[in-house]
Amino acid sequence: MTVSHLVSLESIRAAAADMEGVVQRTALLPADALTDRVGVPVWLKPENRQPSGAFKLRGAWTAIRRLAPERRAAGVVTYSSGNHGQAVAYAAHQMGVRAVVVMPEMAPAIKVAGVHRWGGEVVLAGRTSDDRFVRAQELVRDEGLTEIPPFDHPDIIAGQGTVGLEILADGPEVHQIVVPVGGGGLCAGICAAVRGSEAPVQVTAVEPVGAAAYRAALAEGRPVRLRAAASVADGLLPLAVGGLTFEHMQGVAVPITVTDAAIIEATRMLARDLGILAEPSGAATTAALLSGTLDLGGPIVLVVSGGNIDPATIDHLQPACVDGS
Repeated sequence: MTVSHLVSLESIRAAAADMEGVVQRTALLPADALTDRVGVPVWLKPENRQPSGAFKLRGAWTAIRRLAPERRAAGVVTYSSGNHGQAVAYAAHQMGVRAVVVMPEMAPAIKVAGVHRWGGEVVLAGRTSDDRFVRAQELVRDEGLTEIPPFDHPDIIAGQGTVGLEILADGPEVHQIVVPVGGGGLCAGICAAVRGSEAPVQVTAVEPVGAAAYRAALAEGRPVRLRAAASVADGLLPLAVGGLTFEHMQGVAVPITVTDAAIIEATRMLARDLGILAEPSGAATTAALLSGTLDLGGPIVLVVSGGNIDPATIDHLQPACVDGS
């Protein structure tokens, strides 16, 4: 893929204009407790405050809005561990469109309820992203629905890139943007915004040690499938980053990994000390900061990607994998 095929800054700006009134423009929040701890200014980008509880609404809205009217009217389907499904259901509800969401059998009840809240139809299928993908393809074939992929699509990337656009506008002095990575849509979008604006900003991609698909892709020079993925951060468990998302991240985003123990500690710290309800996937960036693995060369923005978690469960979180380096 050549640079000309990457998502442009103009496409991200168009996505931002199109989502006004639907997607919340989340303001950067100063995190004084974290600033005091590390000695450089730290802000949070609270995407947990989106109507669907996570950043995914940006990409879902953009992708559905950019469909041809006849395809949109026929309905959409996606496969998701939770947040993307909720986002598709919410966006489709706003447009009066049918939405079917294929979710894993062990999907958190709060995320299943989130899809139902916006009128989405839930289909449970297996335990892996492959299981969900296969079932979604069957629904495309049998019911004429249009697939809205979770991350590996230019419209999804453009929508998620609006997070980066807002950060660059609100924090022009920022030195580093720290982003959680599952399939890579959010990180790819932020990388596209940073590249397109030519901002001197470092992008750091945070993955659980039990699901480090981007690190594996960099080692091979292409996306590769992990044999397994396990983490308390259930939103960061794709077995591979996307081919398109990898092209956007490669050469821009620097990977680091965090343990489940660090993610759990960060989830609890955000709730206790900062009043931020973050699901483990959204707390991974704070975990990276608390673990001492980030470059502290200047002001930092931590993207809190989502907050779809039952507060009562935070004190009972347990590692889903054997922590390691």
